[in-house]
Amino acid sequence: MEYKVINRFSDIDNNNIVYEVGEGFPKGGSKPTKKRIEELSKPHPKYRISFIEEEKTSKSKPKTPPSKE
Repeated sequence: MEYKVINRFSDIDNNNIVYEVGEGFPKGGSKPTKKRIEELSKPHPKYRISFIEEEKTSKSKPKTPPSKE
């Protein structure tokens, strides 16, 4: 699964790498644990916000404009 950053944070589990809103998670080839993904996806107890969310990818075909025939 791919994740995107929805709130800026510094990843204390990965050398304090800073993640900006809109960036992908994780960076640098690191492989976070399922537990870490859950921690970042749910509202943080102190800050009351989530930091990442699952990237929604569309597998549908792109729409083509209707023909003018």
